[in-house]
Amino acid sequence: MDVLLQEETLVKQQGLPAPSVRTAVAGVSGYSGAELARLLLAHPRLTADTPLFLGRMDAGATTNSLFDLHPHLARNDGRPSPLIVPFTWQLLRDSGTEILFLATPHEQSREWVPEAVANGLRVIDLSGAWRLHELENAAVYKLSDADPARASFLQAKAVYGSPELHRAAIRTARLVANPGCYATSIILALAPFVQAGVVDLERGIVCDAKSGVSGAGKAATAKTHFMYAADNLSAYGVFGHRHTGELLEQLHLSADQIRFTPHLLPIPRGILSTIYLRLKAPVDAAIVHTFYADSPMVRARTSLPQIQDVVHTNFCDIGFEIGPNGRDVVVVSCLDNLLKGAAGQAVQNMNVMCGWKEEEGLL
Repeated sequence: MDVLLQEETLVKQQGLPAPSVRTAVAGVSGYSGAELARLLLAHPRLTADTPLFLGRMDAGATTNSLFDLHPHLARNDGRPSPLIVPFTWQLLRDSGTEILFLATPHEQSREWVPEAVANGLRVIDLSGAWRLHELENAAVYKLSDADPARASFLQAKAVYGSPELHRAAIRTARLVANPGCYATSIILALAPFVQAGVVDLERGIVCDAKSGVSGAGKAATAKTHFMYAADNLSAYGVFGHRHTGELLEQLHLSADQIRFTPHLLPIPRGILSTIYLRLKAPVDAAIVHTFYADSPMVRARTSLPQIQDVVHTNFCDIGFEIGPNGRDVVVVSCLDNLLKGAAGQAVQNMNVMCGWKEEEGLL
């Protein structure tokens, strides 16, 4: 534990923006991993050092071309494709890696993060392995730890990676847990109202969220095959979706104060969350704009946003309307689940950790 405390102290002493940083990505085969690779390769601060792309750790792993795996990332500038090389801790040490992105399954992230921190790395984890602090919420992931005491210590230090809400803590964090995509769309939409104390929580909040098929990941299932998803709309995860715990913890709500139901949309990407709440006090029409005045990746809209407004961007667009009775409110939040809901937000977190502008490399 002393080593971890010393590392945390060193991070907090880093006050000046870094001119550049050496990054590595574990897990580039999926949709979010591909988007993360695209953003990092084009990031203006990372041009001097190509990110290190890491593949499988096992003995049978081979070196592959990133552009062969993701042809859409290939550039016509004569530079060769970065390689995807087998993951080793020695390679990370020898390369001088400072920030490690984990676009890996929850179980893998839970296993690797303690060793990553022990190796002096700062980690941005895109999985759900470290997002939840309450045991009853984290139980949904069914994770186990080789060293429960060490994992518990790290969990207590993990920062929920929503820059709009936890900017100061992210800046000095050793471990940033990137939020879930649904959770991001709902938490950002509700935070201005909940933190202002104007929501009638006794009446409850209803969140009706819809996501494109890429939100389910790259591995095909019966419900993500074209024949099921096309020309269809279906609800799933009713009363049990794993992002629910993030809503409870980040908005400081109890389970009986909010209902969240996700739906599968027959589109490739994007999330639209429609949220119903009742006010117990009037609100200013500019409440969302004022709350996010210093947050470049949230756009307060005077009309209700649509998925086509945000797809392929790192923006979260939020708009709301108040009913004729002055109490009923419908809030609509839209984002791209692979960007603001995953890879883009991870890069935004890196920017905060390095003291750069949040929007750098994302516009």
